[in-house]
Amino acid sequence: MEGQHYAGFWIRTAATLIDCVVLGIIIYLPLTLIYGPEYWVSDEFIQGFWDAVLSHLLPAVLVIWFWRKHRGTPGKMLLKLRVVDAETGDTLTLPQAIGRYLAYIPAALVLFLGFIWVGFSGRKQGWHDMMAGTVVVRE
Repeated sequence: MEGQHYAGFWIRTAATLIDCVVLGIIIYLPLTLIYGPEYWVSDEFIQGFWDAVLSHLLPAVLVIWFWRKHRGTPGKMLLKLRVVDAETGDTLTLPQAIGRYLAYIPAALVLFLGFIWVGFSGRKQGWHDMMAGTVVVRE
């Protein structure tokens, strides 16, 4: 993909912060209404069915859906960024999107080095991008 302007570390970080605020409202407001204020002080990793669905399953489904439908999450769309296939510039395939999402785990495990890598990579790819064959470009 020649002629593309790859999105760097800081603009991608800003997009992620926007997404965290949006997801936080969508997820934690209902969880507080369902489980009450005790939700925030509990030692339980998962407090019940709705916690599992809203905290773990819903974010994965939403992010993958946004990547496939809109080529980016709300934060990326607001900042005019797109997540695309690194070779063709096309929309991610479903397996590619799922793989990219799951690749966040190893990218985060080693002190978030897989995300910081965006700042040093020639194509501004994090480990999750490299594993899934994706890039984030500016429109």
